[in-house]
Amino acid sequence: MYLIDMFNKKTKMPEPGQALPGREQAIPTAGTHFVNGTPLTGEAPDGLEVAYFGMGCFWGAERLFWQTPGVWSTAVGYQGGMTPNPTYQETVTGLTGHAEIVRVTYDPSKVGYGELLKIFFEEHDPTQGMRQGNDIGTTYRSAIYTTSDEQLAEARAAASAYQKALTEAGHGGRVTTEIKPADPFYFAEDYHQQYLAKNPGGYCGLRGTGVSCPGADRAGD
Repeated sequence: MYLIDMFNKKTKMPEPGQALPGREQAIPTAGTHFVNGTPLTGEAPDGLEVAYFGMGCFWGAERLFWQTPGVWSTAVGYQGGMTPNPTYQETVTGLTGHAEIVRVTYDPSKVGYGELLKIFFEEHDPTQGMRQGNDIGTTYRSAIYTTSDEQLAEARAAASAYQKALTEAGHGGRVTTEIKPADPFYFAEDYHQQYLAKNPGGYCGLRGTGVSCPGADRAGD
């Protein structure tokens, strides 16, 4: 019974009164990007934009985006929950409400938000609810947190288009991606940042559906 209760806690969002209290101070993280040397924290430079994506374990998801031309910097962290400045150990209990998220800072003149959405939908399975493959829990849910009305509209349209593509391909799942304006983003600990660059043989659980996402806008088109 104890194991069943723990499993249920991890696959259901906590009620506000159940959430862990967290802390006022930010968790220490890296100062610069391990791969390209750009600043990890702080505001995006003028002309650049920020997007937030949750695709399950954030290690492999982050690598996808830092390898994308036009992306200036990436970082991983926790978002979409209730606990301020959570630690990794707190998020995995399922009692912070946060998802594992990749913060993508990109140049919209070089890569469109639609192209990032295409990567997002094609490189994981957005129909699995509170899990991604063998990774089970609220922290692994599919999520898009937007920073503008334009992003919000485009993300919702992409989800609808991808649902149609899945149905036409005979995939029976329904898109469960959480799409909403971005809550505060809390940077994860130093060792999580660019983890697969530091540990090339590390775990990556990303698995797509094999169905293409239509309608991505390309910068400059």
